[in-house]
Amino acid sequence: MTKTLFKWSLAACALAVAGVSMQAQAQSAGVSKKMSFFLTSTGSGNGADLGGLAGADKICQARAESVGAGKRTWRAYLSTTGDKPVNARDRIGKGPWYNAKGEMVAADVDELHTDNKLGKMTSLTEKGEVVNGVGDKPNRHDILTGSDAQGRAHPVSIDTTCGNWTKSGAGAAQVGHSDRKGLQDTAPARSWNMSHLSRGCSADNLKASGGDGLFYCFAAK
Repeated sequence: MTKTLFKWSLAACALAVAGVSMQAQAQSAGVSKKMSFFLTSTGSGNGADLGGLAGADKICQARAESVGAGKRTWRAYLSTTGDKPVNARDRIGKGPWYNAKGEMVAADVDELHTDNKLGKMTSLTEKGEVVNGVGDKPNRHDILTGSDAQGRAHPVSIDTTCGNWTKSGAGAAQVGHSDRKGLQDTAPARSWNMSHLSRGCSADNLKASGGDGLFYCFAAK
């Protein structure tokens, strides 16, 4: 009787392991091995408080690992301000970058900040999903960047990074539009990384203007 129970236990464990393996394979199904760029499918859960740059990078790495792309070194496309500002463009590697479908969105840093292929149908999540934009409910196209159009930190005294990504209350963050659309057809509305400031740093503040605390992740290596 004891041997029989032991055999059943081993069989159950084997099935459990197989189930986890199949689940992981299913989760990464359809995601290109070339993927080196994505939009986070969800935010941090705490508004624009990402735990600083280090916390944001960890989120990128975890999202990538969830779809089998964790062997690369992932970095959040975010700038910070202060005595030692950090430019988003300087921390994401040299390119080229491909989305979850294997489509190239930019060949290098210069193309990324000039004539890139980013837009609603190419700025996909790590799961290969399209992010809601203008005309969708809810609109989630406001993407945290803290950057100017060239991917650099703003040389201003006002808050453009929600306290360097540590605030979930008062403050503001520079955002871009993942679908490159806005209420009007203007250059800022069409910008993927510098459209407008958020209404605050909390989850509700971000949602109020069409965001959800999402941000871009790039494979630096």
